[in-house]
Amino acid sequence: MTSFRHAWHREPSTVTCIACGDGVPRSEAREYDKYGDRWDREGKSFEFLCKPCDRERCHSPRDGLERRLVEAAVGTDAPEAFVARYLALADANGASVGEE
Repeated sequence: MTSFRHAWHREPSTVTCIACGDGVPRSEAREYDKYGDRWDREGKSFEFLCKPCDRERCHSPRDGLERRLVEAAVGTDAPEAFVARYLALADANGASVGEE
């Protein structure tokens, strides 16, 4: 099924950048899909980044990132424990966690 926007559906004219919190015109913002698949639009709502924040973020593939973050957070209150668990999960899955 192909999704399309109806003529009566209007996007907000101003959106909030999820990184810095600034309000920016929608036409000057970048869509952000936390699952890394912005092309599959059906049933999704997008968050937005202003152009400077979008340029600063890592644009590398994020396969499995959300799943690992959720799994690492289960039962973890201390930031150090979360990071240790996340790094162990990433290492076990062969994911790169370093800066390039």
